[in-house]
Amino acid sequence: MSFIRPEAKAALWRWREVIAGVALAVLGASWVTGPGGLLGWVGLALVAAGTALVVIGIQRARFRRTIGGPGIVQVDEGQITYFGPLTGGAAAVADLQSLALDPTAKPAHWVLVRRGEPPLTIPVNAEGSDALFDAFASLPGLRVQRMLAELNGNTPHPVVIWERSSDRPPRHRLH
Repeated sequence: MSFIRPEAKAALWRWREVIAGVALAVLGASWVTGPGGLLGWVGLALVAAGTALVVIGIQRARFRRTIGGPGIVQVDEGQITYFGPLTGGAAAVADLQSLALDPTAKPAHWVLVRRGEPPLTIPVNAEGSDALFDAFASLPGLRVQRMLAELNGNTPHPVVIWERSSDRPPRHRLH
């Protein structure tokens, strides 16, 4: 028997890195303001680590969606695999040509485009989709804040988040 409502438990789990970062920073701050000496220097390091964990945790929490969407996502050594009820596939992060978000699909889907292969579409709320954050963040030149803004925005059409190389003339903007 749990004393915490499932909704509250899900919210705490979504923001787990932020909560841990705040706790770490508070512990470090108490050591800095306490007796000082060597413990003060360790406290400064804990405050810095806690602050970094809070920033990263906020990004990850904004990326996470409610679980319960169709399919399962696995990310293993740069290989994204999606096992869906109707479709599925695998894509190496190094082979991606572009990453798009299609909010017109219900639920919204990530669209991973590879050269010479059909696009791999993954629902944003598939089981294990939070592992995609690290895979996407490793793409060269990807702006994480822009990706999160598009994910949490109300765009009525598909949006290209990242492209490896553009075949478009330089005068034509992406957006």
